[in-house]
Order: sequence, then structure tokens, then C-alpha cells
Amino acid sequence: MKRLLTALVAASAAFIVLLTPTAAQAAPFVQGDFGAYPNENSYPTVAGCSGTFSLPSDMPGGPVQYGDWEGHHVKLEFYYSSRCGAYARISNAPGSCQATIQRDANGDRREEGRMWETVDPGDNFAYTRIANNLNGRLARALLVCNTATSGNLVASTDWY
Repeated sequence: MKRLLTALVAASAAFIVLLTPTAAQAAPFVQGDFGAYPNENSYPTVAGCSGTFSLPSDMPGGPVQYGDWEGHHVKLEFYYSSRCGAYARISNAPGSCQATIQRDANGDRREEGRMWETVDPGDNFAYTRIANNLNGRLARALLVCNTATSGNLVASTDWY
């Protein structure tokens, strides 16, 4: 009987450990038709794209924006490659913020797809996968930060 009780206690403890949440890792999220074009849904480090991105100097309003959230002065950057597309990056960001890239399919400045990345625990930055804004498509970067009840647009770039 004592053995059975010990086994049940051990099994219960193991079950509780399985149910206990661990620190969540940031994950990519996709919406709309994101991933429909070449290089989309790949990170900027993918072969053929790595090293080809820069901050476009001719972007209306500029490729770098700032927003304040939870005492952080968060930097939002929009990177572009004429070979691969664009991606968004945030830095000095708390864990409640995310880097978002929106893409429109035909140049009308209406989002057809988006993807976002949250900040990993222990980090203060995040960057998205590539959005293909080549051949007449456009993209823009967003800094979105969350409260317990909603997401808030804190900063954005123009469409490019």
C-alpha cells in the first residue's frame, strides 16, 4: 500500500510538472496571404538575401521611427533589399512589444498579409521574416505593443 501511495504521489508530481508553463519563446505569427510570394516567410539571413538589406534613404518619412512604451524608447527600423523584399526590426523593446511587417499585393496601400514576431524572454529586440514588396507590391513596418486587453500601434513607417 505504501508503494502504491508513493507511486501515485510521484506520478502526480510528474503530471503537475508537465502542466506547469515554462518561459514562452517568441514565435512568428502570420495573417492573410503572407507567404504567397518568393522569399516571404524566410528570415533575412536566408541564402541569397543575407547581406543585401539596408535602410532605404528614399523612403517617405524615413525608415527609422521611435515610440515610447513602458518606459522604453523603442526603435523601429524598416530594411529593404531590391533582391528579396523587406523586414521590420525593433530594439530596446519590452517583452510586450512586437515587430510587424505588413505587405500589400498591388500597390494600393491596403494590407493583404502581415507577419509579426514577439520579443524573446531576456532579449530587447525582435525582427520579422521577409515580406516580398517587389514588382509593385508595398510593405511597411509597425511597432505594436500590448496591454492585457488590446494591441496598440506605437510607431510605423510609411509604405515602401
